[in-house]
Amino acid sequence: MSRRPVKHSVTLKGHRTSVSLEDEFWQEFRALAAEKDIAINALVAEIDADRGMDIGLASAIRLYVLRALKDRLP
Repeated sequence: MSRRPVKHSVTLKGHRTSVSLEDEFWQEFRALAAEKDIAINALVAEIDADRGMDIGLASAIRLYVLRALKDRLP
C-alpha cells in the first residue's frame, strides 16, 4: 500500500478530473460505493454536492470515508 497519495481519475459534472488519495482511502471508498451499489463517479458527485466551497474534493472524500467507518463502530 502506498503512503503517498495516488491520482485517480473520476468524472464529475461531465468532466474528467483527478483526485489524489492514499491507497487505503481509495480502497475503502470503492468498497463504500459497492455497498451502496452505485458507481464511484456517482458517489463522488454526491460528496461534491455536499462539500461546500471551503474543502477540496480529496479531503471531502477522506472525511466521507472516515465518517462511514466511524459509523460502524459500536
